[in-house]
Amino acid sequence: MLRWITQHRRNWIAGAIVTTMLLASGAMAATDTAAVADTAQAVTDTAQAIAPVDSVALAEAAAATVASNLDVKFIGDNLWVLIAAFLVFIMHLGFATVESGLTQAKNTVNILFKNTMTPALGLLLYAFIGFNLMYPGDSWMFGKWLGFAGFGLASDPSDIANATRAYGIHTYTYWTDFLFQGMFAATAATIVSGAVAERVKLSAYLLFTVFYVGLVYPFLGSWHWGMGWLGEMGFKDFAGSTLVHSVGGWGALAGVFLLGPRLGKYVGGRIHPILPHNMPLATIGVFLLWFGWFGFNGGSVLSADPAMVSYVCVTTSLAAAAGGLGAAFSSWFFHKKPDLSMALNGILAGLVGITANADIASIMGSVLIGLIAGVLVVAAVLFFDKIRMDDPVGALSVHLVNGIWGTLAAGIPFLMLPDKAANFGVQALGVAAYGVASVVLAAIIWLVLKYTIGIRVTAEEELEGLDVGEHGNHAYPDFQSSNVHG
Repeated sequence: MLRWITQHRRNWIAGAIVTTMLLASGAMAATDTAAVADTAQAVTDTAQAIAPVDSVALAEAAAATVASNLDVKFIGDNLWVLIAAFLVFIMHLGFATVESGLTQAKNTVNILFKNTMTPALGLLLYAFIGFNLMYPGDSWMFGKWLGFAGFGLASDPSDIANATRAYGIHTYTYWTDFLFQGMFAATAATIVSGAVAERVKLSAYLLFTVFYVGLVYPFLGSWHWGMGWLGEMGFKDFAGSTLVHSVGGWGALAGVFLLGPRLGKYVGGRIHPILPHNMPLATIGVFLLWFGWFGFNGGSVLSADPAMVSYVCVTTSLAAAAGGLGAAFSSWFFHKKPDLSMALNGILAGLVGITANADIASIMGSVLIGLIAGVLVVAAVLFFDKIRMDDPVGALSVHLVNGIWGTLAAGIPFLMLPDKAANFGVQALGVAAYGVASVVLAAIIWLVLKYTIGIRVTAEEELEGLDVGEHGNHAYPDFQSSNVHG
């Protein structure tokens, strides 16, 4: 018996060591591919040194386990980014409910129709042209300002080169990449929808969406996320405070200016509030957006890295909470009563503000970014009303103003983790470049539409409601007579 134990002892020891090291490689696979490879080599060397007879089989088992772990990492990264795309998709429902809740009942069908068509148009346009315009790869035509990799998407799942995109340790499929980015593209037009609500022609809005989402958004996005000239300069916009929210906000600003205010909003030098019709709906929408933002920012890690995804979700939520408090108490101070709509927009402002820097902001920095965003959104609403820029849902104040704030905040060292702040001058340059380009291109589109098909409904249609004028329908047919504003 003793002799048998002696003969097999070395194999037991080898097996134990190999098992331990395989478990370690499995743990490391989720975060460090290089460490997994080193572990595999160590397993092989140890097996050969301790148990020459069985080392080949053990080494093969080790290599198979390492390969399996790499597959697990690929599956994990891909699954998380795909789930994040689903969360961003839910945000479109949030935008629809916020926008319809904060406007008048007589325009609800119109607003819901626009918010239904926006992601549908956005995804198709992004597949046809936008994705390859935003990510041209090596197909740049004018320096790093404009590139285009061709029309359409790859469609052969057996083509491994097309099936997988690897950015360092971030690995996921080509189609997951498209879907995640496509959800972002449609968001830019949704921001415009809220700002021009209750008086824009449906046909004009849809045509604006075609050109702005299909061409302008991806063209401008290539400057940074497509590794264009701003990307090479080190411009920082983690998940789109500028590329999504400000670009949408600038497009909205041009539309609001050219459309003019709603009838009855500014009369006799005074501001006449047009009350929202459904605050519960607006509140549901904000919570849907907050929920979706875990995918918006958390998915922008572009991997399932446990520490980074967790950290980004924490800074995102802290900024949202601080934004809600900042807006609630500052509006309470100015208006002498707590304003729910301001608190809701404060949450959204905090989310927009942290979006550019969620991965590098310190914990306290994220709270301050959100708090300042909440105060800014209240001040911006008052400012835009003062200059008679009528924005029914506060889209300019939330997305434009705080998109700028969040992008600039990424360059303020005391708000960021040590040695993580971006160059403030480059951040300011990026804000200016995107602002000028977005306003000019959006204004061109709006002006062409204005002088061709027209962009504003008639006064009669506006007073009666766009649900009837544009759709021949009512959102609440059994309650229309009790609607004060409808």
